[in-house]
Amino acid sequence: MVPGQRVAFVRRIGLFQATAINMSQMCGIGPFVTIPLMVAAFGGPQAVIGFVAGAVLALADGLIWAELGASLPGAGGSYVYLRQAFQYRTGKLMPFLFVWTAMLFIPLAMATGVIGFVQYLGYLWPDMTQTQGDLVGLGLIAVVVALLWRGVENIARITAVLWCVMIASVALVIIAAFTHFSPDRAFTYPEHAFDLTSHHFWTGFAAGLTIGIYDYGGYNTAAYMGAEIRNPGRTLPRAIVYSILGIMTIYLLLQIGTLGVVDWREMLDPGSAAATSVASAVLEKTWGVGAANVVTVLILVTAFASVFTGLLGGSRVPYDAARERVFFRPFGTLHPRYRFPVLPLVTMGLIGAVGYLIGRHTDLATLIQLLLTVMVIVQALAQIVAVTVLRRRQPGLRRPYRMWLYPLPSLVALVGWLVIYGYADENSPGRHPIEWSLAWVGAGCVAFVLWAAYEKQWPFGPREISEEYLRDAGPGAATGAGPGTGTDGEADPGTRETTPA
Repeated sequence: MVPGQRVAFVRRIGLFQATAINMSQMCGIGPFVTIPLMVAAFGGPQAVIGFVAGAVLALADGLIWAELGASLPGAGGSYVYLRQAFQYRTGKLMPFLFVWTAMLFIPLAMATGVIGFVQYLGYLWPDMTQTQGDLVGLGLIAVVVALLWRGVENIARITAVLWCVMIASVALVIIAAFTHFSPDRAFTYPEHAFDLTSHHFWTGFAAGLTIGIYDYGGYNTAAYMGAEIRNPGRTLPRAIVYSILGIMTIYLLLQIGTLGVVDWREMLDPGSAAATSVASAVLEKTWGVGAANVVTVLILVTAFASVFTGLLGGSRVPYDAARERVFFRPFGTLHPRYRFPVLPLVTMGLIGAVGYLIGRHTDLATLIQLLLTVMVIVQALAQIVAVTVLRRRQPGLRRPYRMWLYPLPSLVALVGWLVIYGYADENSPGRHPIEWSLAWVGAGCVAFVLWAAYEKQWPFGPREISEEYLRDAGPGAATGAGPGTGTDGEADPGTRETTPA
């Protein structure tokens, strides 16, 4: 391919495929390792509230993704939305910071899958030491990088098989749980479980909301493939809503079924199987050790799949940005033979390994807090602002889907993300996830200044205003501010209109 040439994607992904893509990313290892964390956060079986709250936040945030994805249906998701919305004032700063933070939160999400793998391996290998567990996790990351260090022509077939394994493991746990379900065990709550005046309840709610939205992560996956979605104005909003509702149903069945088999107090004991491998504990109590071992193996495959697909897709984010001249150029280089992005794959693998060790020597909840606090600032909150900015800056942009009840979903999402961020330090005492997230974003700002100085980009050069989606909207779309115009309709000094690289 000629350097700088854009790949012409084919819009062949319909509603069913887009929904399946979202759900395959949403339902990985997450629920198998976070049910005990949710119970610990709430202090009882009322932990189901966390999954419901997570679904509400996911739906509100999903409608933001739906409007942005329907009106800006390009490859890249957040990278495209932030570039279009914030280019008028800060040039390429926001898309650069998104890629910078993605370089951290994507590997950290991958690291949670590795932790889940090691936890469930502990059910089959009960004598595994801390050091052995550390080495197993690092070895798993090395294997994933090695498998991706080659062509992936059959990746669609591989992921389809892994998706079937994941569905089988979830279905078996749910069936086993409801064939031995005890309503008394599932719906007997401790005293003051719903005391809304208690600070403890709201601290637990914030922790549960954090875990819940982590489990729903992936409802936006199809939006990153906007250039390949058929009729994105109709397909993306429906795929997002359907996938969230579908996964919510699965999670509630899994959570309630588990609480009806395993006493929630067992999940609070760090040394018990119910705390580290709760799905295996469910199978052992219902169908016996043999069935538990089989399902544990399926869950190990599911954990591997989540790490494999996460690193596969994540490594493309800095590559695409570098090719678009919004990130460091070396990240846009492909392997000369196998045609995969070398530096992004290696960098994310190393960051994932460090994140895994941090999680192993603190706890999984801390790792989840770290990855979400980093993501909240530059992606979640910025996209809430982006919807409003684009409505003002590009009023003529074709919007086949406009957010229902605007701006209510934006306000609900804003409150939800601020609750997660505001309670992060309190729910991870001594770990300082807020401070670490600010430090990472601050380092990203320094990196941007160095990059911009080298590339002669704003603030060391003129802002490049590219409104290709507005132009593609057709005749009459250019109402409101045109390319390179300020709020008064006159050209901003120091800007130039460019076409995509």
